[in-house]
Amino acid sequence: MRFLSVIGACALFVSVPALSSAQGAQKFAFVNSQALLQSAPGRAEAEASFEKDMVGVRAQLSKLQDSLNAMNEAFAKEEVSLSPAVKEARIKTMREKEQAWGAQAQKLQAQAQDRQEELMAPIMDNLRKVLDDVRMDGGYSFIFDVAAGAFIVSADKNLDITERVLSKMRLSAPKAAPARPAPAAGPTSAPVGITKKPPTE
Repeated sequence: MRFLSVIGACALFVSVPALSSAQGAQKFAFVNSQALLQSAPGRAEAEASFEKDMVGVRAQLSKLQDSLNAMNEAFAKEEVSLSPAVKEARIKTMREKEQAWGAQAQKLQAQAQDRQEELMAPIMDNLRKVLDDVRMDGGYSFIFDVAAGAFIVSADKNLDITERVLSKMRLSAPKAAPARPAPAAGPTSAPVGITKKPPTE
């Protein structure tokens, strides 16, 4: 699980109308959303809080994986001495345990994703508000994002207002979301029959 592994820059900016349809003089600027998010006030604290919350989650996933490995190794050693009926029953049990582990891992990762979004919400809200404020204060018709891999291939660096936006973000930064206990994962009985490792991202 990686904090801020994927953030779509398009989520920050609404689509703009065709420039040819705009009336009157236009004033434009651009920002680098990746740089803004990387340096956003509160981000380091949010990441630290997330990592702290994930200690328990990773421990539970590791425990599940250790149980899976141990039971799988035990089956491999005993397989040659098992009767066909017993072997079939063991394989069925292994598959059931594998499915149970997969569901548990998905639940943990969904809870981790929810926590990440919760921690990032005030930062993203602040960024959107600051962008709107800077756009109105500066009289800009549009603020483009050069980090979105969009159609802007060349631009006047004087139109880059990333630092201005970042400075304003620092002045209006919200308080970091409070830490909370790691999500409960329920019982972790020893599942068997899987050799793949749990997701790490």
